[in-house]
Amino acid sequence: MTADTSRTSLLRSLPSVDGVLGNPDVRSDSVQLDRDVLTQLVRQRIDGVRRRILHGEPIEHVEDAVVRDVIASIAQLNRPRLIEVINATGVIVHTNLGRAPVSEEAAEAMARVASRYSPLELEIETGKRGGRMSEISQMLRLLTGADASLVVNNNAAAVMLALSALCAGNEVILSRSQAVEIGGGFRIPDVLAQSGARLVEVGTTNRTYVRDYEAAITDQTGALLTVHWSNFRIVGFTKQPLHSELAELARSRSLPLIEDLGSGSLLETTPWGLSHEPTVTESIKSGVDVVCFSGDKLLGGPQAGIISGRKDLIEQISAHPLARAVRADKTALAGIAETLRHYIRGDALERVPVWRMISADGEFLRLRCEEWRSQIYPNDDVRVVETRAAIGGGSLPGETLPSWGLSIATANPDRLARTLRTGVPAIMPHIEDDRLILDARTVLPGQETGLIAGVNAALQ
Repeated sequence: MTADTSRTSLLRSLPSVDGVLGNPDVRSDSVQLDRDVLTQLVRQRIDGVRRRILHGEPIEHVEDAVVRDVIASIAQLNRPRLIEVINATGVIVHTNLGRAPVSEEAAEAMARVASRYSPLELEIETGKRGGRMSEISQMLRLLTGADASLVVNNNAAAVMLALSALCAGNEVILSRSQAVEIGGGFRIPDVLAQSGARLVEVGTTNRTYVRDYEAAITDQTGALLTVHWSNFRIVGFTKQPLHSELAELARSRSLPLIEDLGSGSLLETTPWGLSHEPTVTESIKSGVDVVCFSGDKLLGGPQAGIISGRKDLIEQISAHPLARAVRADKTALAGIAETLRHYIRGDALERVPVWRMISADGEFLRLRCEEWRSQIYPNDDVRVVETRAAIGGGSLPGETLPSWGLSIATANPDRLARTLRTGVPAIMPHIEDDRLILDARTVLPGQETGLIAGVNAALQ
């Protein structure tokens, strides 16, 4: 039989749509699917097998192949992709795992406003239209001293919006060392270009002075810009001007000073053995007019970008047409507001997961690992070991925290890691020196049972 004859025979054996719909296995698996959706899915899978045949792929039992593809697709539709994951990597703000989880209170607030009506743009007392930022602005005013604030969908949008609203058509002066790229190819020079502003770089890669900014100011200057080195460090023979020095220069020339602060911490990091991470409060107090920062990194809330600063500038930014395109939805606003309440109440270390992980006591983590090990069988190849946990998420680059974890010796750590990742629940470990490590610092309270069950199943 020639290749063309074989291909023609396989094509003729493709089942009809009705034939697949009538298959008992398809009927039993598709009871929850809309009939039109199921029909469209079957057509797509038949077309997929047809293309495989036309490309010369040898397929035995063509109808069975179509049915298998349909059943697999039905299972995929019925199974959410964003499942619960146990993060045992030791990376606290893990970008690939959705950054850090929000507090239980924030999650409940987000779910509550998502499933019900809420006074998003209504003042309850007067019954009139109100501003959606009033609650968050008030809390950030108390926490940071900022006159006003605006929440958008992420910090990249915050920076883009601020530059578009305040600097379009004008020059923006930036230290050469701060023309950086962060995750996802987000480059400050490209953002400036998209905003309609023109970048003017001053200083050198390692040393920039206030006089460099001053010399670059012209009648075309729209703002001074500073960008925090959130995901790298320059050490050695370096110099950067203080924010207070730049603020004084900006005020003397009636220019705004804008900062991309990145992770947006509201708490000091040094008590936990970490380097100092600039806080939003420090930026505002030093005279920065507009500060852009993330709501979902060290702040510990849902994904958001926050713009805080001078009231007149925030109002100007809020009125820009791009503000509506990038504004945060009601669930993000509810989550940010509830997260800020933890800082207002002073319980962020206990309730905000990212800070609970950062501040976790080493002895507590060690005892936690000992308890896990006692419940894992066989455990001859399982040891409790000291580890190093990372902050992650482009925050505090190179900084780690002493931690504890379980080390599992195995002939094939990659295979064991895959087994854990694909299990239920999904467990994300890391591999170090041919041993599989489960770091206790990033495993959330209440996930211990699932972790132990998953490890036992994988080892069996």
